Amino acid sequence: MKTILTLIAAALLGTSAAAAPAPAPVTVPLTAPEFTGIEQWHNSAPLTMQQLRGKVVLVDFWTYTCINCIRTLPHVTEWHRKYKDQGLVVVGVHTPEFPFERSAANVKKAIGRFDITYPVAQDNRYATWNAYANQYWPAVYLIDKKGKVVYTHFGEGDYDKTEARIRTLLAQK
Repeated sequence: MKTILTLIAAALLGTSAAAAPAPAPVTVPLTAPEFTGIEQWHNSAPLTMQQLRGKVVLVDFWTYTCINCIRTLPHVTEWHRKYKDQGLVVVGVHTPEFPFERSAANVKKAIGRFDITYPVAQDNRYATWNAYANQYWPAVYLIDKKGKVVYTHFGEGDYDKTEARIRTLLAQK
């Protein structure tokens, strides 16, 4: 396990450091962890990181009542629409903050309400969340074609920077 503090610092550049305290250091493996402990997949059969090798993968940790998550969803859904035919795979990992968010029916309704068409993994036991050592909603992890976590962003903002990174990763051989 290696820290990705440099990735986190890069993700935070350009944000208002005075507006929010810097997040605690997060340790995740540089190789993207597998989706684990998923209770249900929405919009897709179960996926694995192994089968997604050769694709650029955006993993978006969210929950449907988080206002910050709701504000990021239009950007995430647009990236899916814009880049899915170029090799981007967006996977939402719905990890509940409150007990009622564990309901598959509630998650399914939210997916419809927000017009999410990409795969969503329901991570009620925080197994995938913990595999990534994630601590935030929303959190974006970009994984390159070799299966390595190469970019992270926590919270709202930096949409242009994230999209530029997606385009750069898609252009790589």
